[in-house]
Amino acid sequence: MNILIINGPNLNLLGEREPEVYGSMTLDELNHWINTHSVSQEHKLRFYQSNHEGEIIDLIHTNRHLVGAMVLNAGALTHYSYALRDAIVGSQIPTVEVHISDIQAREDFRKISVIEDVCIAQISGRGKQGYVDAIQLLTDL
Repeated sequence: MNILIINGPNLNLLGEREPEVYGSMTLDELNHWINTHSVSQEHKLRFYQSNHEGEIIDLIHTNRHLVGAMVLNAGALTHYSYALRDAIVGSQIPTVEVHISDIQAREDFRKISVIEDVCIAQISGRGKQGYVDAIQLLTDL
């Protein structure tokens, strides 16, 4: 299966930004780890990161007929982007929402996800393992 893995705003700063929250692994290292994990071997993974909401939405639209599933760490867009929510619904790509940190144990505004109810599942607080868990969940569908 072709799986699109999207990381949103500020995730390009992994390894530098708040390592006590997000860990010391860079985004490139994370993508490599995911891509070489045994659960990923039967899939073709496409990795993408952007700090721009419209670019992410355009990417989802462009890939709606090219991928069978999506893993999405929307970063802060999770908490307010109804446009991203509409893109998930409109694309009809089965999507798992992922967060490296436990958003329920953080600031109040981070506890709200406007995309959770249009995703198959939300995986939060499992670090890099959350991405692999999402791929496994999508594989098992």
